[in-house]
Amino acid sequence: MTTSVKYLLAATALAASLLAPAAHAADELTDAMQAAYAPYRAALFRTNSKAQAESEQAIAATRRSWQAIADKYGAKPPAPYDRDADFAATLSKVAAVYDRAEREIRQQQLPQAHETLEEARDLLAALRQRNGVVVYSDHMNAYHAEMEHVLTEGPKLLAAPQGAMQLMGTAGVLDYLARRLRSEAPPALQRDPEFAPALQAVEASVAALRSAVLSQDMAAVSKALSALKGPYSRMFIKFG
Repeated sequence: MTTSVKYLLAATALAASLLAPAAHAADELTDAMQAAYAPYRAALFRTNSKAQAESEQAIAATRRSWQAIADKYGAKPPAPYDRDADFAATLSKVAAVYDRAEREIRQQQLPQAHETLEEARDLLAALRQRNGVVVYSDHMNAYHAEMEHVLTEGPKLLAAPQGAMQLMGTAGVLDYLARRLRSEAPPALQRDPEFAPALQAVEASVAALRSAVLSQDMAAVSKALSALKGPYSRMFIKFG
């Protein structure tokens, strides 16, 4: 089995897991963690855009928000997290990630801080998953993982035999996950006037990639690949 096929199967399994019955954000702790996710997203965005002062402000807000959660819920989390033996350890691991990122930001190591901050996203996703909680961020994360795969492997596939066909397969997974961003959007997001344009931009970027691959126009494919990240980043900072 080729690496591309293995990845496609894994990505499909990830997407399918989001279809499984699970709790949605309806408990106070999940809601609190999602509220604390907003400054975290800003920290990710600012470090990626190499904005020093804004990164310092964002990581400070992120640490304050997370400390408030640890203070209120660390000793006795409510359901569904009350049976999670690793809950307190996860809170500590996330706090350690934020502490390390803050040090790196102070040292003006913004690319490294961005990579460090990515670890918190994985920790929080794993925390929700093992407690049967699904939030919109999980669908954004699934799209992001496949997008990064396409950006990394796309240029390689174009140079390989039948690479265009393989790229179309991965673009198909990306298209599916973009559709999930629409179908799984909660009513509050759907009512936000900025949500529809942001999502439409993501969908358009995927459609442009698929169209370029179908036309076998390598210049258009390269352009479409480079245009994937911007719409997602703009959507993530607001709704991720």
